[in-house]
Amino acid sequence: MGKLSITLITLSSSMLIVGCTANLDDYEPQTNNFDIKEYFNGDITAWGVIQDSRDKVTRRFCVEIEATWQEVDGVLAETFYFDDGEVSYRNWHFKQLSDGSYQGTAEDVIGVGSAEHKGFALQLQYTLLLAAYDAEFAVSMDDWMFQIDEHRVMNKTAISKFGVNVANVTLFFDKQLPVKTCK
Repeated sequence: MGKLSITLITLSSSMLIVGCTANLDDYEPQTNNFDIKEYFNGDITAWGVIQDSRDKVTRRFCVEIEATWQEVDGVLAETFYFDDGEVSYRNWHFKQLSDGSYQGTAEDVIGVGSAEHKGFALQLQYTLLLAAYDAEFAVSMDDWMFQIDEHRVMNKTAISKFGVNVANVTLFFDKQLPVKTCK
């Protein structure tokens, strides 16, 4: 095969991959709308893993979340318990906008994150200041949450730097009573 044929096949394959990327609009016609104010209200526990760019699990963790809303303003107080003994905290402050989307800030978030939901899916995008290797890095976070039922949500997060995927997070939220804890 000639160089031109290989180049055309590579470009065509790349275009197919880009064309297959999920879009939030894909979930609009679905039933059971994901209402962030309804689901993230009260006590929730989540379990997850962090994988490097080769899909190797590098950390496991559990998160306890206390979520409250006052009309359009919400606070998600998160306590992370990592398998290596580290404990960290994040306090998300969300505001629902007039178009139904949300904006959020947190201590380690640079600027303002934006969240939008359609059908059973929610996408949250933000820039996180991540501490690693005795330094801090600004990374792009692309969270996709999918509500399974009234008690459970699956979350997949792509972490990228300069447009290159550097890690992924998979997380499972559960608020079925009695709510389990990380301890």
